[in-house]
Amino acid sequence: MLIEDMTMEEFSSGLETCRTAYIPFGSVEEHGSHLPLSTDTIEAYEVGKRAAERIPLFVAPPVHYGSCRSTARHPGTISISTGTLKALLKDIVRSLHGHGLRNFIALTGHAGGAHRMALQDAGEELIAEIAGINIAVVTEYDLAKESGAHLIETPGDAHAGEIETSRIMHSHPHLVKGIGQPEYPSFPTGILVRDKRSFWPGGVWGDPTKASAEKGKILESLVADKVVELVKALESRLW
Repeated sequence: MLIEDMTMEEFSSGLETCRTAYIPFGSVEEHGSHLPLSTDTIEAYEVGKRAAERIPLFVAPPVHYGSCRSTARHPGTISISTGTLKALLKDIVRSLHGHGLRNFIALTGHAGGAHRMALQDAGEELIAEIAGINIAVVTEYDLAKESGAHLIETPGDAHAGEIETSRIMHSHPHLVKGIGQPEYPSFPTGILVRDKRSFWPGGVWGDPTKASAEKGKILESLVADKVVELVKALESRLW
């Protein structure tokens, strides 16, 4: 059930069979010279759509912005603060809870460390604030890497590489502009670098030349399976 496409009557009817919401978080962030800035958002939203085909699930419109520190100097990246990100998740959950939702999966397609921690912090604060709700905060990329380990040929694949290029080649092939080049950046240990692009010029972390649409299709399905498992776990008990 895609919330953005529903009428208020359809939403009310959906509550008769489902009290779980999937909230996809993404980013507007560089993904090399070959993938769109909306890559993270696309991945997170498409997984929600696939999961909703398999189990009753409210899929919220995606949050397109994230906290992007490592790529902040790369052209096209639009970053928000971790405070803003936390507030967005908390406000969305509070609003959906007011309409009768009880279980929430915040899945982020952007895997930045500060971004992920902000969502986790917001989730922890919400379960302390609102009795009777269940929340899972997961990173889409981690689920893809874990469940699709047998498919991935690139050691250390992380950003705009084999996994993400495969995903967009499958779901949005018209947005893939050629193929990126392998890149494995190295940042100085412990030092906070102002211009991270000077250490990471191409914006790729991995090897996109090993990507394929078939891999992307399988990975998307495997991650959707993981989301379905999460839904069932949240709905089975009070955590």
